[in-house]
Amino acid sequence: MMTPSAYSLTHLEWKELLLKEGHSSHVLPFWVDGLYKNPELWTRHVSQELVQNLKTKFNFDLPTISKTQESEDGTVKFLVRFHDDMEVETVLIPFHKRFTVCLSTQVGCGMNCSFCYTGTQGLKRNLTAGEIVGQYLVAMNWLKSKDSLALNPSIVFMGQGEPLHNLPEVSRAIKVLNDTKLIGVGHRQMTLSTVGYLPGLKNLKGFPTINFALSLHSPFEEQRAKLIPVNERFPLSEVMLALDQIPLLKRQFITYEYLLIKDFNMSDEHVEGLHALLGHRKAILNLIPFNPFPGSKWERPDTQAIESFKEKLVAKRLRVMVRTTKGDDILAACGQLKVNKLARNNGTHRE
Repeated sequence: MMTPSAYSLTHLEWKELLLKEGHSSHVLPFWVDGLYKNPELWTRHVSQELVQNLKTKFNFDLPTISKTQESEDGTVKFLVRFHDDMEVETVLIPFHKRFTVCLSTQVGCGMNCSFCYTGTQGLKRNLTAGEIVGQYLVAMNWLKSKDSLALNPSIVFMGQGEPLHNLPEVSRAIKVLNDTKLIGVGHRQMTLSTVGYLPGLKNLKGFPTINFALSLHSPFEEQRAKLIPVNERFPLSEVMLALDQIPLLKRQFITYEYLLIKDFNMSDEHVEGLHALLGHRKAILNLIPFNPFPGSKWERPDTQAIESFKEKLVAKRLRVMVRTTKGDDILAACGQLKVNKLARNNGTHRE
């Protein structure tokens, strides 16, 4: 049985554990700050007996970085390795002097979306909450090594894997990441993207309050199924009803991600379909020009076609934005994450 990660416990759970072990709650702030900020605090304010005791019960190792690639636009892609040598890709994306970190939730993915490079490698295993939090800490530590004033990055769960296919571990990771006594990423600074995995959407009771995004890509069931095969099992009509049940905060919207694919989903009929689907909902339509990857059959539209499609949607009074492509020169953009052939075969990566 794998030793649980120290990065999978909330502040309250650490408090309960320390009290159970017979230690005063006064040691708690030194313990968690030593874990997340400065390990030297343990040598000065925490008994070594306690440190050694907890080290026998929890794994304190962070994932390691096997490879780092930096894009011309400032995007950084990490190949992150776990205890069993399986790996995922984690991406730091620059936005207006701050960064967003794109976290993976599974090694590979079982959704098999035709527009996504990750889906071609299949699902190897779920990540644990500690491994998800560990990715964030590795990326944040790298960023702070470059800039001592670096702020905590925002988070998008848009890396490898379908987050709602790994719901319990993703939920726990979010609680740790959001905990103000540990890392403190605000709930409005976290977004979970799903292809519409209905069992997960229907089981969100008690799930942390964060932003949600749906990979939409077409308002029409049959066409969407060509991009997202699970649409045949979990139809868009049912997915939308499930999304409607998510309680939204004031000024909070659900984002609908829409890949722009040349000669596929950018007609006037699609404009009408999107208006019928989203016009009456609290929705933001995020247009994403397709990012090509090796072996893909889809093509990216030109700038003029993108702008024309956007203008038609705006004329329908839809809230629309176009996502700027980041990191495509290092295969770090949306839909481009994937480890190499050997990693696809056995979950490991070697140069």
